[in-house]
Amino acid sequence: MLLKGKKGLVLSVTNENSIGWAIADAAANHGAEVGVGGQNDKMRGRVEALTEGRPNMKAFTVDFQIDEQIEALVEEVKKTYGGIDFFVHSAAFANRDDLSGRFIDTSRDGFKLALDISAYSLVRMCKALEPIMNEEGSVMALSYLGSVRAVSNYNVMGVAKAALEASVRYLAADLGVKGIRVNTLSPGPINTVAARGVKGLTEMIDYVHERSPLKRRFGQEEVAGSAIYLMSDLSKGVTGQVIYIDNGYNIVGM
Repeated sequence: MLLKGKKGLVLSVTNENSIGWAIADAAANHGAEVGVGGQNDKMRGRVEALTEGRPNMKAFTVDFQIDEQIEALVEEVKKTYGGIDFFVHSAAFANRDDLSGRFIDTSRDGFKLALDISAYSLVRMCKALEPIMNEEGSVMALSYLGSVRAVSNYNVMGVAKAALEASVRYLAADLGVKGIRVNTLSPGPINTVAARGVKGLTEMIDYVHERSPLKRRFGQEEVAGSAIYLMSDLSKGVTGQVIYIDNGYNIVGM
């Protein structure tokens, strides 16, 4: 029970196959009280179905683009938990048209949208949650190798993930004074609803699994395991880092 006595948030979750849900489920199994967020009423309904019968899990609603909802969430979390020990940012979005063809053709509005939801929302949420984050708390975001390499059909999302990882470093510097750690989890390609927006996902997954040093499949469970480490006191000395969960694919050259 690595997380016994800890309380935190995982925002947002879409369904049982999402990485966010795998993290929330693992945190609850390790003894934490977990608030699980959905973007809107429809998504909250799905979250409530997942958390039903789990007394240490509670559903919340928040749209990262609506400041009033963020402020309402903080008040609700404060009433429910008092303070929190961890926050997992599990949200990214780009227009489908901007995830194919040439990156150079990205629209201005599409660029703004991807950066707002996928990167700025982490900054905004950390600002909102800072007053109720306990000392030695942990924040983590979810990224992908496309932040540092040009990956076909990832395009503007790669730029957004690069901004997200840079934001993690600056947030780590800001919040470190309070002992709050901020890190990035960077899984390899995993078959989730969000990832299916990337053309050729199945081929990407097969390619990585075949060429990574660890010759086996990986998925949501492995990412959740690394998240538990970052939530726990075992990672007290780790902040501002990108932790790859891709069977070592990120180290491979030719």
